[in-house]
Amino acid sequence: MSAVLTKSRVSNAIRCYWNYALSRMGLVRISHAPLFVSVEPAAVCQLRCPACPVGMSHQPSAVSRQPFMSMDLFRMVLGEVKNYAHTMQFYFQGEPLLNKDVPQMIYEAHEAGLYTIVSTNAQAMTPELAEDLLKAGLNKIIVSMDGLTQATYGAYRIGGDIEKTKAALRYLREAKQKFHISCFRFQIELQCLRLKTNEQEWQELKRTYKALDADRLSLKTAQLYDYEHGHPLMPTEPRYNRYRKGADGLFRRKPLGRGCMRVWSGVVVTTNGDVLPCCYDKEHAYAYGNVKDAPVAELFRNGKALLFRRAALNEQPKICQECWR
Repeated sequence: MSAVLTKSRVSNAIRCYWNYALSRMGLVRISHAPLFVSVEPAAVCQLRCPACPVGMSHQPSAVSRQPFMSMDLFRMVLGEVKNYAHTMQFYFQGEPLLNKDVPQMIYEAHEAGLYTIVSTNAQAMTPELAEDLLKAGLNKIIVSMDGLTQATYGAYRIGGDIEKTKAALRYLREAKQKFHISCFRFQIELQCLRLKTNEQEWQELKRTYKALDADRLSLKTAQLYDYEHGHPLMPTEPRYNRYRKGADGLFRRKPLGRGCMRVWSGVVVTTNGDVLPCCYDKEHAYAYGNVKDAPVAELFRNGKALLFRRAALNEQPKICQECWR
């Protein structure tokens, strides 16, 4: 089931695309509210992935000191954004399923007519949690599994157990069958980062992901840190590497086109209520403000947001320079 298309949501979407088109022509104006909102249920994680700020520090981000989003804060955000947004994503920095309130959050967002998505490493999944998520009305879950063996998977998902991930996929499939839910109502997406450690398995993943109980497979390029002199996780095939080696021997991010639609259409709300332009603002460097001080829609249209979008048209902010949309 997709989001409920109310008059206010359709009207907001039309204004969003119109404002984006005008901005591409040089007239940056915002008269709409976000079409989607990513809430951060947790700013902590069990794993120590080497290209994740939380994983690298194995603690909450220094700027997101609240480890979990409270139900009070979530309800404050949902109570506003349900009037104009059509999608709510339950992920940002940490592992969302560590927040025990996630099924209830999804249920309330679903009841408000929002399309709901969770992205997880699935290490905390149990048969009971899988059933709770589906009963709550979850529309899509993205399960990260960066390899087909413990060796290839654990090269990136440090501290993770691939058998737990495979079991999680099975629990979700069994819950779908138990409640007679089709893939049109609930979708399981298996996501794999393209890394040097797993590149020999990409073709096998394409052949076998359905046997792993997933409905679709997503192979994504990886964002890396300290890549200028190369990185041990860089894939050998240049087209699957976000970074290109220059004549001076240094790697740089491949250039992208101007004008990212994402910062015109959505925001991130962190565990402590900061409103960020997108998921690449991992250090909260470009926060528009906090939902405890002003509504999400007001922050989305304030002066900081306008300045950021003007800069983003030319990829001047650092997070835009690192992006690979």
